[in-house]
Formats: sequence, C-alpha cells, structure tokens
Amino acid sequence: MGDGGQGGRPRTVLDGSAVALSEAYDTALLDLDGVVYAGGEAIAHAVDALAVARAGGMHLAYVTNNALRTPDAVAAHLTELGVPAEAGDVITSAQAVARLIADDVPAGSPVLVVGGEGLRVALRERGLEPVESADVPGLAAVVQGYGGPDLPWARFAEAGYAVARGVPWYASNTDLTIPGARGIGPGNGAAVEVVRIATGGVVEPKVAGKPLPPMHRETVLRTGARRPLVVGDRLDTDIEGAFNGGVDSLLVFTGVTDVAQLLAAVPEHRPTYVSADLRGLLVGQPEVVETGGAFVCGGWRASVSGGALLLEGVGGEEAGSLDVMDGVRALCGAAWSEAGAGACGLDGGKALERLGM
Repeated sequence: MGDGGQGGRPRTVLDGSAVALSEAYDTALLDLDGVVYAGGEAIAHAVDALAVARAGGMHLAYVTNNALRTPDAVAAHLTELGVPAEAGDVITSAQAVARLIADDVPAGSPVLVVGGEGLRVALRERGLEPVESADVPGLAAVVQGYGGPDLPWARFAEAGYAVARGVPWYASNTDLTIPGARGIGPGNGAAVEVVRIATGGVVEPKVAGKPLPPMHRETVLRTGARRPLVVGDRLDTDIEGAFNGGVDSLLVFTGVTDVAQLLAAVPEHRPTYVSADLRGLLVGQPEVVETGGAFVCGGWRASVSGGALLLEGVGGEEAGSLDVMDGVRALCGAAWSEAGAGACGLDGGKALERLGM
C-alpha cells in the first residue's frame, strides 16, 4: 500500500497491491457522481462490485460534493439501484459546510441558502436557520450548494446582495462541472462564479468540499475509518482530497477524468491506483517496474523518446491481447518520472492510440 503522498516526494509510479484492495483497506470512501452512478443510473459493474466488496467485510461510505440531496435521499436512491445504504453511510459537502458555518457563527443564526434540501437539512442539524432572503435581520452567512437545474435565478441575486454588503460567504464545493446522463453539465462552482462576478470578484467564499480539509474532517468524524481508500473519478477533488488527507486513492475512468489528463497530472493529482471501474476494488494491483529507463507493467513497456511517450508490448505481444489498464499504469510511470514535480508535457497521442483511447 502507498503512504498517501510518499512522504512529501512526488509520486512517480502507481503502487501495487498483492491482495485485493477490498482486503487491504477497511473502508472505501466512494464518490458518487461518475463512480457509482451517472444521471441517476448505476454505472456498469458498480452494483455487483460493491456487493462483493461489502460481503468481504469492507465498509462502504459514500462521500459526495453534491449538496443537493439529503443523506436519507441519497441512501434511498442507492438502495433502489441495488446498493443497500443507510443515511449514516452518506457524507455530503452540505454536512461539511454546515459544520464549518456552525463553528463560525452563533447557534440559531439565520443563513441564506442558495441550493437544495440537502443544505437546509444539514444546517438544521447544526442548529442553524435556513432562510431565502438577504434582508432577514441578523443574517449571519450565505451558503451555496448545487441546487439542480431548476434553481431560480433570483436566488443568485439574493446571494449577491448579501455578499456585496459583507455577509460571510460559504460554498459547499467549487466543482465547475457535474456528470449526468446526457454528459457533463455545470456544477456548483459555476454557480459560485455567478455570485463572484456579480459582486466584483473581490470576495472569496470559504469552501468545505473536496479537496479541502473540512470535507476530509467530516468524513473521518462520521466513518471512523482506520485504513481508508478514497475512490473517485476526479483528479482535482477526489484524488487531491486524498493527497491532502494523507490517504491512498483509486481513480476510476467512469466519470470526468480521461487517461490523457491522468498522464499530465501534477503530484497532488496522482492516485495510488487506477482501474477502469469499481471492479478494481476486488483485485490486487500489478506492480510497475522500472528497468533500463522504461516502465513495465503486465505485458506493456512504456518509455520516453524525442518528447513523446512510447508504448509497446513486451516480447512483441499484440496490443489486443494485453490488459489496457496495465498499459495505462506503465505510461503513468514514464510520464510522471519525466515530469517529476510538474505536469507532463509529453506527446502521448500515439501511445494512447495503441491502447484504443
């Protein structure tokens, strides 16, 4: 297993695991959108993979930056999809930001909400009063969270009025996008930008969600995980959040991130492991071996020449007979070792074509 950041040194290769990840870690901290479901529908292999991991003794916790729905609603949806869950298994950025606000303002304070029911429930849980007008006497804070596609435009105006006159501003998260059934749509970060622009761009909200510490704190407090594994599809939230928390991570390619983005990742965006989907929890992870300036994983060898990444089958094996993920792992070793503490600028086009990507 990795050490959640390699003691401050940039990660240059993915880790290997001799046993299934579901055995190596006691708790999976699973992102939802793009990992377990997209657009409300279960992602391929997610339901069966999670069932096997749970049956083997792994605790499954669902950690989402999406503040729209309550933990009860999220758990009910997961259960409908075939992933049994209770409200206590769900940790949302709404809960994290509510705790952040409650630490800063007096109990019972009114808080202007620009978002959905998930935020309102989380604020009440912390003894705060959700309101919808900037003119409420004693308004202590403004909070934004993803409110779905039907959030009225007037709510942004209320937030702008309050922030412009100095009311403290909070955001559940600043993800610019959110995956859905029809593709990638605007997320809460885009809504935050609306208020930022309307108020002259001189004020920054306090943000609770991944990858920042308040979300990690909330997750640890609610799950009690001892050997957690963060599982996500986004480099700038899930993987960076794991890096900031000093824990290991598994990146799956069922959501936002593609292989080209992974190869170009800066150190804080480099996961411990990679897998095509959640079936990666149920198996070990092959070791990436450096030999003669090249990186070998399974039947693939990756190297760098003339500013480009090269990928070939070891012993002349045909690409179609090899594990694509092993090729990705080998390429990560070559790209990250060349980049060191920076982002990889190598041309990976032909290498990715060999993998059919």
